[in-house]
Amino acid sequence: MTLRRRAKRALPETEGPTLVVATYNIHRCVGVDRRYDPARIAAVLREIDADVIGLQEVDARRLGERNLDQWAYLSEATGMHAIVGANVLDHRGRFGNAILTRWPVLSTRLHDLSVPGLEPRGAIDADLAVGERRLRVVATHFGLRDAERRMQTKRLLDALADAEDEGEEENDQTRPDAILVMGDLNEWRGRRGGIRWLDGRLGRAPAPRTFPSWCPVLPLDKIYAASPAVLCETRVHRSALARVASDHLPLCATMRWHAAGAVVATMPHEPVTERPSPRVVPAAAAVSLRGNAPGPSAGARGRRRS
Repeated sequence: MTLRRRAKRALPETEGPTLVVATYNIHRCVGVDRRYDPARIAAVLREIDADVIGLQEVDARRLGERNLDQWAYLSEATGMHAIVGANVLDHRGRFGNAILTRWPVLSTRLHDLSVPGLEPRGAIDADLAVGERRLRVVATHFGLRDAERRMQTKRLLDALADAEDEGEEENDQTRPDAILVMGDLNEWRGRRGGIRWLDGRLGRAPAPRTFPSWCPVLPLDKIYAASPAVLCETRVHRSALARVASDHLPLCATMRWHAAGAVVATMPHEPVTERPSPRVVPAAAAVSLRGNAPGPSAGARGRRRS
């Protein structure tokens, strides 16, 4: 029998700064051993050592003896800026998404992706200054039902298109040089549902298994990089600590920009140098994508299942 060696796909040549990016559902800092341990999540984030991280299920609610602002804590523990994206705000505090970044934050927006009668969901939409480039980063957490996720996918793609139109109207002053979309998309059926629409708009994303952390079988988490950005490598962070710190494993990728006349890419990761003191950045008032319904309050949080 003749064995055929599978040819490696050539990646485009790239240029500009290399970024390590990641998405991680931290499960309110409660591990699979049911221990509430924010320090353990912070240790996993330091293991990853990414430049931009999207987080889901970040919690700052007062629950019994727990009274920790996880946005502020993780910002301080990692030395990164934290962008707050709360989906729910109530008398106990806030709960939702976060973006941690080593790069300066230029602007932020919140998009309300909630479906009436279901758990509030949203997306953080931020522009970062990466050297001389402007990187648009969207971090989100979709719902548990198929119809819900389809609606959320459509709303998110509409928001991306609206922002591109605004950039053109403003003579490209605010138009990003690349777009990164990542999060817990809760789609376990491969390329079905709204994943096909995201693939069509942003390019096909790798789908490694990240859930559950102790024996991953479902590809719930995704990272998309729209051209001219390119993901040179995607991997699941499988350290012993990551396997118990949350019910998801972190998904990481190396991102660069396409170069003109590109053929292949073999660029190593370059450390980021200028890193100002970390701060918590409240996202701008939420942009409602449900007609006249109000968006989630900036800096608020809610509950989350998976």
